[in-house]
Amino acid sequence: MSSYYTSTDHFVLLPGLLLSFFGCALLLIDIFVLPEVRQKKWMLGFLMIAEGFAAAALYRQHVYSASLNYEPLQAFQGSLVIDGFSLLFNWMLLAATALVALISYRYLDIEGEHHGEYYSLLLLAQAGMFFLAAGTELVTVFVGLELMTVSFYVMVGFLRGDRRSNEAAMKYILLGAFSSGFLAYGFSLLYGLTGSTRLGPITDALSSRDPFDPLLCLALVTTGVGLLFKIAVVPFHMWAPDVYEGAPTAVTAFLSVASKAASFAFLMRLALGPFAASRAAWEPVLGGIAVLTLTVGNLAAITQTNVKRLLAYSSISHAGYALLGIIAGNSAGIQGTAVYLAVYTFMNLGAFLVVVALRRENIRGDEVDDMTGLMHSSPAYAVLMLVFLLSLAGIPPTAGFIAKYYIFLALIQTQHYALAVAAALYVAVALYYYFRLVRRMFTGELREAAPLASSMGLKLAMGTSALVTLGAGLFPEPLVRLAQNSLFR
Repeated sequence: MSSYYTSTDHFVLLPGLLLSFFGCALLLIDIFVLPEVRQKKWMLGFLMIAEGFAAAALYRQHVYSASLNYEPLQAFQGSLVIDGFSLLFNWMLLAATALVALISYRYLDIEGEHHGEYYSLLLLAQAGMFFLAAGTELVTVFVGLELMTVSFYVMVGFLRGDRRSNEAAMKYILLGAFSSGFLAYGFSLLYGLTGSTRLGPITDALSSRDPFDPLLCLALVTTGVGLLFKIAVVPFHMWAPDVYEGAPTAVTAFLSVASKAASFAFLMRLALGPFAASRAAWEPVLGGIAVLTLTVGNLAAITQTNVKRLLAYSSISHAGYALLGIIAGNSAGIQGTAVYLAVYTFMNLGAFLVVVALRRENIRGDEVDDMTGLMHSSPAYAVLMLVFLLSLAGIPPTAGFIAKYYIFLALIQTQHYALAVAAALYVAVALYYYFRLVRRMFTGELREAAPLASSMGLKLAMGTSALVTLGAGLFPEPLVRLAQNSLFR
């Protein structure tokens, strides 16, 4: 087998290669070309140029893949792949990175921590996520996962003078390293059991094994622990509320959607590929984890007085809903999980954008009380927050309703009636704590008349998130079609 770098290898790798190149270039530009803080606006422009090149590469891949009816195109002897699944997730990750970059310029100025390496870390984190979405080889995926995670370690602690940010970064590093150790051990077991690190041969080798084989179960558990930590499901969620609260709000927004989507992408490849033959062993366990995640996430959110912690527990509960699609396992379940994660990216990001807008001089803006009377001080932000909260709760005609509909449909089709009932009941619980915020915004007395943070980037990001959240709810066909193309072949 040839080991040369072929044109196919280059074509498949190109988006990740561009993101890595521009990320490293940004670091050098920041050091040698644009040392002044007042010139950092050019760093944002450079990042958007990088996203434009990456988008062009993804578009070329999308057109080519569509011409092949989204049949997988492999590169590097099966280490990377272009298919509908990887394309959908990489489009989601590109959109999330671009929107977070737009809001970060004004936010970092307010915090007094505007440094060029922040934009470099955004690109490097996205490059790592590219390998998670497109990777089909364990070493490749692990390197991509660690590139993403290390970038987030630094970004979570980016506010160097803020003790909450420092504490959040320390907790994330310690627990993240622990979970990475579990994942590496699980991957080593898979290699020992099958003699390969590529998902295709691993799937073939495991298909003939007893699903309750002790070594296979140990590989399932250790790999599962590593990945379930990344998506913050119970009982591996303990880091999320503290990290979400302590990190810069722009970073929290990015972490809550992009990292979760990328980690889910590889979890789905494993569950529906190498571990598909072991479904009898892991499905009941994952079902219990999903219900526990919905329970803890929703009930804990009720008592929160900090909006970022409330949205952290909300994020945990949404991970539980996305897991239900994997548990269903049929085409509707896979499609439902893909739709759910795409919709979640925009509606959850939108909610955090409003929290970013509430951050202004001497006011953190992340407490529930800080939203009191928002309708009087900024009606547009209050209405946008209402749209995002309705979507998170799954109320029509928002995109969140469509997302939950496909999850429930998949559960009913596969006769997981108990899981469907439990998931439906927790929608009512979510409505309660989301409408706590709505009541504060629309009926509370105005407490602070100081103008909210505003910038063209923030307005553009909010408008885009709201447009997708409402548009996908009113006209879901384009998103559903993209999700259908992402089905494994």
